[in-house]
Amino acid sequence: MENEQMTGLNENEAPMCGFLCVHPDILDNVRRTLPDDDTLLNVSELFKVLGDSTRMKILFVLLVSEMCVCDLSQMLGMSISAISHQLRILRQSQLVTFRREGKTVFYALADEHVRTLLSQGIEHVQE
Repeated sequence: MENEQMTGLNENEAPMCGFLCVHPDILDNVRRTLPDDDTLLNVSELFKVLGDSTRMKILFVLLVSEMCVCDLSQMLGMSISAISHQLRILRQSQLVTFRREGKTVFYALADEHVRTLLSQGIEHVQE
């Protein structure tokens, strides 16, 4: 109760700055480095795609080896149709790419950025 009287906050409220002040140097630095709204929207959409556990499984399998839809279907115990649907979303988000070998299409991670994102995600949650 004494702390609540001193700060004007109860324990469920976030603390505020003790003084009403603005730090222009901090604000200017952040404004210079903050991505534009379109870029932030695109990053947000990327994380929505990554927010699906089935798509994450596919990506982590492809982190180890490129695979065709049939191999992915077998590996993940899902129908070819379900895998194809998820791969379409991953392709549209530029997270996976494909190559043809005869009639077979092999899928792989799109680039090193995707590999890094997945590896760092695993490292972060395992700490």
